[in-house]
Amino acid sequence: MKTTLHIMNKLKKGTASPSGRNMLSLLVLIGICSCNPDNSDIKTEIKIPVSVVSIKPQSISRFIETTGTVYSFKEGVLKSELGGIYNLQRNPATGRPFALGDAVKAGQVVIRIEDREFQNNLQVESKKLNLELADNNLKKQQSLYDKGGVTLTELKKSSMDHVTARYAYENAEIQQAKMSVKAPFDGVIVELPYHTDGVRVDQGQTMLKVMQYDKLLMDVKLPEKHLPEVTMDQTVQIANYNVAKKDTIYGKISQISPVINADTRTFQSVLQIDNGKKLLRPGMFIKAFILSEKREGTIVIPKETVISRQDGKVVFTVENGIATEKKITTGLESIDVVEVVSGLKVNDRLVVSGFETLRNKSKVSIIQ
Repeated sequence: MKTTLHIMNKLKKGTASPSGRNMLSLLVLIGICSCNPDNSDIKTEIKIPVSVVSIKPQSISRFIETTGTVYSFKEGVLKSELGGIYNLQRNPATGRPFALGDAVKAGQVVIRIEDREFQNNLQVESKKLNLELADNNLKKQQSLYDKGGVTLTELKKSSMDHVTARYAYENAEIQQAKMSVKAPFDGVIVELPYHTDGVRVDQGQTMLKVMQYDKLLMDVKLPEKHLPEVTMDQTVQIANYNVAKKDTIYGKISQISPVINADTRTFQSVLQIDNGKKLLRPGMFIKAFILSEKREGTIVIPKETVISRQDGKVVFTVENGIATEKKITTGLESIDVVEVVSGLKVNDRLVVSGFETLRNKSKVSIIQ
């Protein structure tokens, strides 16, 4: 300050040197800049973008979770009942020989085993004609008996001939049917061992395997503590990594064993699963969620919004652009959501995305 006054005095007297005049100009400039309010520190306000939802009363269910492997509702392994020439039939739905994955109807012929000698020895047509003759003769004898033209013994003999002819024809048809390998029920071909057409196969060889899996079954073993919670026809929800969440698959409890295994302390149940869309396949490993409890009109939030800490669980809500940390107590849990027993109320605006970087009283901007 003394230096500045000294230089100013010299300037008034005209005795200041050029360097002194320059220094005074610099000091004056610094003073002006320090007094300029436009150069004051500006604090930038940062708002964290978040998405929120308004909490509304919902329902939530509690499930007993279990895992297992599903198997088909029906399955059948068909073997050749006689030896003969192998002939794989064409599938009328595809126009090509039957193949793995083809759907079949009950009674549909998939494979024929040809044996001309065997077929000739059956004499099916001859036995059919013999049955027709026996049938006509029985009707004639019955008519004569009603008129007193034949005795009861003669009528009974005609009846015996008719029965013998019918059995002979039916047995011939049964034997002839063994030449055709037919689907036992509506289903899908899941095994079709390769045999060359025109090659002789022996009796007892596996020809094909058919499954019906529009319904599936699963055996589960549950801890004995759940026995009072599990009932017949109870709803079951199925999850599998191959199935999208939007494609919910349901089932039910179809069987319950009343006995507790003394070694494992579990009881066995059977789940029946509705697989009409064929999203599951026999042999898949799945999770099953058995509905054991349901509550209506409670506060339910996504599990992913809950932050677990050493002192408890917290979520964030927003009011007037400020994020507030709320400590909560949870109740029932399902696959994706959890019930909040305390800490939140209806119409609170819950942060559902962007909460990872929030702190209590953080300023936020709400995005759609």
